[in-house]
Amino acid sequence: MKPLSTLLCAGLLAAASFAHAQTPQPVTVQPFMKKIDVTGAAELEVVPDRIFFSISLREYFKERDKDRVDIEGLEKQLVAAVREAGIPKENFQIENIYGNRWQWNTRKKPVDFLESKRYVLELSDLTKIDPILSKVDAKGIEYVTISRYDHTKMEQYRRDLKIKALQAAKEKASYLLQSVGEQPGGVLEIQELGDNIYYPHLEARSNMMMKAEMAQDATAGGGADSDIGFKKIKLRYEMRAAFAIK
Repeated sequence: MKPLSTLLCAGLLAAASFAHAQTPQPVTVQPFMKKIDVTGAAELEVVPDRIFFSISLREYFKERDKDRVDIEGLEKQLVAAVREAGIPKENFQIENIYGNRWQWNTRKKPVDFLESKRYVLELSDLTKIDPILSKVDAKGIEYVTISRYDHTKMEQYRRDLKIKALQAAKEKASYLLQSVGEQPGGVLEIQELGDNIYYPHLEARSNMMMKAEMAQDATAGGGADSDIGFKKIKLRYEMRAAFAIK
């Protein structure tokens, strides 16, 4: 058995250690840091170079209930016109087939039923659409519309504008602080404030859907010049940044 004095000493040490453990540790107070919070913005306007057309072809009768102009013939005309215009194969696709009702007992379409087929055509030049459509039977064109548009360098423009917006924020912080005799220090925080891309509406003096109602002029020799123009795509980005004040 250990001597009483040894046990007493061990007990006192344990009590002292427990008391030390229960003693609140001093809270470290961070020194006050002066900072400035600013927002910078950058804008850019670009002309679309990816224009997506939706083209719908529809069968029709030359005379009532006879002499059908079928969808296969209309499609061949459109395919040939697209190929002649030098459009890459991947830029021309079938989007949808509709109105295709078959008589399953004969595997044929009803005599009085007209089939339609819709295509997507991507062009980089708006003026190419008229020469292409002029080579297709105009009565077989149900409608032509622009479904969407974009730019091939959109991602690069986004990155560049975000950088410029952040630089604009730093410049703003500098001239604001200089006005009160201060200077910006290191950046403390950066926050993106979202994308703002404004796509223009199509402006047209004449409606391209009129082509579905007009007979092709055999002496036109390639179709009239397009009078359709685009506004530019407008991109705007904002960045919020916090800078220390020296």
